[in-house]
Amino acid sequence: MEYHNPVLLKESVDGLNIKEDGVYVDVTFGGGGHSREILKRLGPGGKLFGFDQDKDALQNKIDDPRFTLISENFRFVKRFLRFYGIKQVDGILGDFGVSSHQFNEAERGFSTRFDAKLDMRMNQDSKLSAFEVINQYSEAQLRQLFYQYADLKNAPKLAKIIVEAREQKAIESSEQLNELLKPHLFKGKENKILAQIYQAIRIEVNQEIEVLKEFLKQTEELVVKGGRISLISYHSLEDRLVKRFIRSGLFEGEPEKDFYGNISVPFKKVGGLIIPSKEEIERNSRARSAKLRVAKRI
Repeated sequence: MEYHNPVLLKESVDGLNIKEDGVYVDVTFGGGGHSREILKRLGPGGKLFGFDQDKDALQNKIDDPRFTLISENFRFVKRFLRFYGIKQVDGILGDFGVSSHQFNEAERGFSTRFDAKLDMRMNQDSKLSAFEVINQYSEAQLRQLFYQYADLKNAPKLAKIIVEAREQKAIESSEQLNELLKPHLFKGKENKILAQIYQAIRIEVNQEIEVLKEFLKQTEELVVKGGRISLISYHSLEDRLVKRFIRSGLFEGEPEKDFYGNISVPFKKVGGLIIPSKEEIERNSRARSAKLRVAKRI
């Protein structure tokens, strides 16, 4: 698919254990690859809802009476499903990465490869962009951002460099940011570290960690008993949250035990961690960091 090559397509949809007359949600519609595969397995009485806040994804809408595309952030999944009279569903699929389309559209500013305005908004109506993060966040905020979302040991130095540079002139483009930071990155690893920096800025711009937490908490109420969640993550922050939520229903701390030492959790994992095959990674290099976890509502 030109727009986005779906990652772990068969494995993630297999994970939903689809019932022909079930109701399913693809919370990261994108190019519609996962949605098309779900529709293939649904019968005439089945329903599928897709969510995507990126208006570019609307051009991929599937013409199928069983399918509804909702142009919203999946942090509002429960609210918008209720608008359509849906209180519970049989399964939810999430593929939390940035789409190939978003990376390849230079003007979106997601990639280190292009000279573009600092943007990185998945929802192009959002007020916060990469420009505001780089030019308005305090040195302490930038330092925390690079520590927390990119795990960069030289975060204090990078934050200081950005703040000092912007006092002379606003940092408006990816090329400006790259040229500013590259001399201070480990030789031979400049591109890799720049990608980590861009990831950190993107996570902040799109509130990706907060959105994921809000979404996961809603799955407890949304998914029927016996229903499934099938979730693909691309960096350790996301995967840790998904893994911990499946294990304990929490993001931090430990669940309370009853008198007998048992804990009550909303989901039980199905199988182990699934990663792409060597063949898939050869076909689609962006699949290399993908991790799929499947869980059943209990």
